[in-house]
Amino acid sequence: MFETILLEVDSRGVATLTLNRPEKHNALNALMIEELTQACGEIAADNDIRVVVLTGAGRSFCAGGDLGWMQEQMQADAAGRAAGARKLALMLNALNTLSKPLIGAIQGQAFGGGIGMMSVCDVAIGVAEAKFGLTETRLGLIPATISPYVIARMGQARARRVMMSARIFGAKEAVDLDLLARCVPAEGLAGAVEAEVRPYLSVAPGAVARTKMLIADQGGEIPDTQIEMTIAALVDTWEGNEASEGIAAFFDKRKPVWGA
Repeated sequence: MFETILLEVDSRGVATLTLNRPEKHNALNALMIEELTQACGEIAADNDIRVVVLTGAGRSFCAGGDLGWMQEQMQADAAGRAAGARKLALMLNALNTLSKPLIGAIQGQAFGGGIGMMSVCDVAIGVAEAKFGLTETRLGLIPATISPYVIARMGQARARRVMMSARIFGAKEAVDLDLLARCVPAEGLAGAVEAEVRPYLSVAPGAVARTKMLIADQGGEIPDTQIEMTIAALVDTWEGNEASEGIAAFFDKRKPVWGA
């Protein structure tokens, strides 16, 4: 039984994995990270599951990392910070390497880690009204553990447009950035996602899994060394003065010292 996510499987073998902290805009905390990793293991082991839909409850898909959780990481000792960063990185890797097709139903806004979760989907469909942003630098942080997946999705040139400035962009630009395959009106999201799901019910699941692995083996796989580098980069940032100031300013409801 999960507390922060829902995992439901219908009679066709379509699993729906829902981020379920709507009151917190589905921000990632320690428990959600652990439960998502556990859910990936359960999905991978269930031969009846043909395809997975990843979505969120409420108005937001995922607002990124829970700032309370980040504050806890910054206050932990070096081993605790490294462990927290590693769990986040391995959760993203578990979603990215899931042997089942992963379709993102992006029903609301996504920031930071939410963009990372969109990037590990095989295809993501979003609502036209949604807003997006890689907002870490506003808080003196960096999009470290999500960066391999975001850059693999966008490419470096597109990533330079949005990863450093933390600017907010709309669904049409998210399509141009390759974060979304397409955007649709909110009332059309279910139908658009179903159109992506349906073909997978007519193909051999083992062949689908092997094809996904084939794609990864030819340039889509994120090396362990790269994951370790992002973990170290996140821990180093958590230890810095900018992160302390950025998160303190957020909780104090004031501008950080670099804020215009």
